[in-house]
Amino acid sequence: MAITKSMKQELITKFGKNEKDTGTPEVQIAILTKNINELAEHFGSHKKDHHSRHGLLRMVGKRRSLLDYLVEKDINRYRKIIAELNIRK
Repeated sequence: MAITKSMKQELITKFGKNEKDTGTPEVQIAILTKNINELAEHFGSHKKDHHSRHGLLRMVGKRRSLLDYLVEKDINRYRKIIAELNIRK
């Protein structure tokens, strides 16, 4: 199940600077993490869904590159987002 507009808006208001801020790495990482977690649940019952697995791997790679960018720019923001989203390094 994809995330709804209301779920996405909650993430934007929680991690963004304002309610229209969708471009900061924190917001993008939060949205990708929500999508990744939902897809991980999907694979519990659909083990042979390889097309969705490919999309999952692309999302994980995108999130990883955003996290790497955040490490270079501001390590404190990186540590904060990692702690809030329970992402392991």
